[in-house]
Amino acid sequence: MAEHYLPENLPTHIQHYIDGKKVDSIGGATFDVLDPVSNTNYATAAAGQKEDIDLAVAAATKAFNEGPWPRMKPRERARILNKIADAVEAQEARLAELETFDSGLPITQSRGQALRAAENFRFFADLIVAQFDDAMKVPGAQINYVNRKPIGVAGLITPWNTPFMLESWKLAPALASGCTVVLKPAEFTPLSASLWATIFEDAGLPHGVFNLVNGLGEDAGDALVKHPDVPLISFTGETTTGQTIFRNAATNLKGLSMELGGKSPCVVFADADLDAAIDSALFGVFSLNGERCTAGSRILVERAIYDEFCEKYAARAKNIVVGDPHDSKTEVGALVHPEHYNKVMSYVEIGKSEGRLLAGGGRPEGLDTGNYVAPTVFADVKPEARIFQEEIFGPVVAITPFENDDEALALANGVRYGLAAYIWTQNLTRAHNFAQNVEAGMVWLNSHNVRDLRTPFGGVKASGLGHEGGFRSIDFYTDQQAVHITLGTVHTPKFGSVEAAATLEG
Repeated sequence: MAEHYLPENLPTHIQHYIDGKKVDSIGGATFDVLDPVSNTNYATAAAGQKEDIDLAVAAATKAFNEGPWPRMKPRERARILNKIADAVEAQEARLAELETFDSGLPITQSRGQALRAAENFRFFADLIVAQFDDAMKVPGAQINYVNRKPIGVAGLITPWNTPFMLESWKLAPALASGCTVVLKPAEFTPLSASLWATIFEDAGLPHGVFNLVNGLGEDAGDALVKHPDVPLISFTGETTTGQTIFRNAATNLKGLSMELGGKSPCVVFADADLDAAIDSALFGVFSLNGERCTAGSRILVERAIYDEFCEKYAARAKNIVVGDPHDSKTEVGALVHPEHYNKVMSYVEIGKSEGRLLAGGGRPEGLDTGNYVAPTVFADVKPEARIFQEEIFGPVVAITPFENDDEALALANGVRYGLAAYIWTQNLTRAHNFAQNVEAGMVWLNSHNVRDLRTPFGGVKASGLGHEGGFRSIDFYTDQQAVHITLGTVHTPKFGSVEAAATLEG
């Protein structure tokens, strides 16, 4: 049995943060929060309802309409964003500990998340200071320029995999742009989100600019999406939830940015650096416990190297260390919640009738409690199989052979999702042609998922709507107003004038 590790000074109750104060739900509703190693409740959290969202939106609206934040110079906002980054880095060890405890991510992977969260704030602090907008001249006649304005209250709904870092992805550009925000973190992992309040206060963020409401998606999330005073929703999560948000946001014509599910292909051609491809293909689906939207969970391998790849891949998968998330030797920890564990295990059982089981296939030996799944590898998976088509979001991979480039592309594109793709080949022409023809918002050639914060992040098809990252994030949180100034005489048709009538008659 895995040791039940408890961080020091754990809260027993997690509150909302509205207008600079930690508060409970107006109606007193709460929900239980458990840790994924023992599956026992360690805290309660305030369960936000419509009236709590109303209170948070009112605070954010007042801070936007009357407060200093949207009116500050970019450099002033950037100073506060950099202080936020400093505070996040200063708490790196504590953040990692809480994130691992709450989500089940291995501690070595949680440590990197805090630094990435800090980097998000630094990046957007730099970006808003350096940003400039277009001015266009028609010599002697007109000057046209773009006036960029923050849109208003942004509703941010975040998932439970790497929660703190993914919250920073939305918070940093929204705040940098001058918006005020209401954050609804995932109900499975409210612990690290509760740290933002102190971080923001200490950095000097004005009250009301940041508000946090915990709760279930169908209550707090639904109320935030439907609120008429929230013009923007940025959501990361499941595709089915995204479809619901899309429908509910339509009434008020809200701006939407949605990063949804994935079933990304990792395509390995016979000329690939096989050892590097195996390293990447293992990391791509088994890091973060397999709970990552960009996981390369379908591995497509050219027939000439298929048997060798499967053998080497399965041998490595069997050696992956599964165990206590707080142990630095652990490579795969506990899945976030029993509900999700049961979903992943149901797919493992489905896979046993859809593919040839090469590794895993159940609970690891010696781990009798907690949400542990052995890294599971299925080979010979047909493209119509459920484990090929459906997002599992756990340490489960499907391997499928292909004969040629055309079949590889058809297999890669043959699912409803289109988030990421990973391509392994030494052939430069093939690499670029394949990359440009694969239906994916992001492609990595001979690499695992290495992010450049300047590039667009998002998917196509059922994997999302819109892109964030770099200037595209600023575009989402701001209105771009075109202003036209006439310099010379304007030649306008004189409708309704005596002169115009005489000219027409003549």
